[in-house]
This record gives sequence, C-alpha cells and structure tokens, in this order.
Amino acid sequence: MKMYLISDNTDTYTGMRLAGVEGVVVHEKKELQEALDKVLADKEIGIVLLTEKFGREFPDVINQLKLEYRTPLFVEIPDRHGTGRKPNFITDYVNEAIGLKL
Repeated sequence: MKMYLISDNTDTYTGMRLAGVEGVVVHEKKELQEALDKVLADKEIGIVLLTEKFGREFPDVINQLKLEYRTPLFVEIPDRHGTGRKPNFITDYVNEAIGLKL
C-alpha cells in the first residue's frame, strides 16, 4: 500500500516527496475534489495525508470521506506553519475524556 499527500503548500509537498511520498498541491475546493476522486480510484493507496487547512476550510468534504470510506485512511497533518490547535490540546483532550485534571 502507498501513501499519498494532498497539500495546500509546496513546502509540505516537497518535504514529503523527499521522503518518497507522492502527492499533489491544490488550493480550491474543486481541485481538492478532483484529487480525492483520483485517490479513491487508485486501490493501491492505503493512506491519504491531508494538510489541516483542508479540514478547517472544507470540513464537509473531509468529514464525509472519513465517515464513508474505510480505506484509504484519511489523516490530517500539520503543515510547515504548525498545527492550528492550542498548545495543550492533548492535555485538554485527556482531561475531558477521563474527567480528571492532569
């Protein structure tokens, strides 16, 4: 199985290409949908990496994919600008999940 990157910037794309991961850079919703259609048609792709910006800008598209398809696995990754999450998001998540303050 292969990994595939759908990125919104060339820096993330270049870094992943150096690691041997193929991908594409897209900016518009239509381009994103075309790239996703290509990925879904290729049965060799097992993991699709998406930069977090797509999850923020097009949550309807990304959430639909995550709910509808078992394979490939869709994973949102931070880009070179970092994550859009709060610095202590993991601690907050654990606190909320178990009900204890760490």
